[in-house]
Amino acid sequence: MYKGELISIAVATSWTACAMFAEVASKRMGSLPFNVVRMTLSLLMLAGVMWFFTGMPYPVGADASTWFWLSLSGFVGYVLGDFCLFNSYILIGSRYGQLLMTIAPPAAAVFGWMILGQSMSWIAILGMCVTSLGIATAIYRPKKDKNERIPLKGILFGIGAGIGQGIGLVLSAKGLLHYEATVQSMEIEFMHGASTSTILPFASTAIRAVTGLIGFSIWTVINGEQSKLKEGIRDHRTMLAALGATITGPFIGVSLSLMATLYTSIGIAQTIMALTPVLIILPTYLFFHQKILLREVIGAVISVCGVALFFIN
Repeated sequence: MYKGELISIAVATSWTACAMFAEVASKRMGSLPFNVVRMTLSLLMLAGVMWFFTGMPYPVGADASTWFWLSLSGFVGYVLGDFCLFNSYILIGSRYGQLLMTIAPPAAAVFGWMILGQSMSWIAILGMCVTSLGIATAIYRPKKDKNERIPLKGILFGIGAGIGQGIGLVLSAKGLLHYEATVQSMEIEFMHGASTSTILPFASTAIRAVTGLIGFSIWTVINGEQSKLKEGIRDHRTMLAALGATITGPFIGVSLSLMATLYTSIGIAQTIMALTPVLIILPTYLFFHQKILLREVIGAVISVCGVALFFIN
């Protein structure tokens, strides 16, 4: 009972840790080089999981349709979305970056409505408005507080990250459904007592990570940031932060987020996972000594309430 809900709580906690690790690594080596390292490490971890449970270090049973949808999800969610996300961490910090990520569920709903023909209720639209109000409350700064102004570029990166995450979620769900149907038709048996619902989220994340690694590698070369990548790899503190971000992000966080949707509704899962902007407030104060403003706490709570409204049936 409540397995999906408990997994979703674990995801929110994992993403809180990931955001903090990623902020440190991104600031030390740059967004693109960090993502190359992150995708490489996650692929190695995911390959180990797949090898243990399937005997093969790659996604077993994934057909062309599965690869297409999950690769497209990886491009939108990782290459575009995470590029924006980690740049927002550099410019405005992980706390504000995660707050702006509450745009993801409404973005997923709008994209599902436009492309997949999914319905949107008036409560969902109200949820979008409440979420937007919460974000505006948290990032608003009176004219007299010029020194506390949040850079517009960082806000735009955060918005782009939320939109990319939302669209990527819809594409991931579609790809995972294709994958599950294919594996069931092939009657593939997993080792060590693993089930389809346990392994496929990790295998799906691996497909997305392949696209992410290719995209970030090309982007790094185009931008001429190979030297930053080499310097970052030689920096032990940077690599420890990158390892922490990888374990709590694409390895555990993303895989468990897909797993949660197999045990409970996407709406409930996303509502619980959206607690990250609230959970991250205290850790950033304790570890990064970031000042906490009352309007930021109120804004974060309002945003999460907006997400909860958004998923009321």
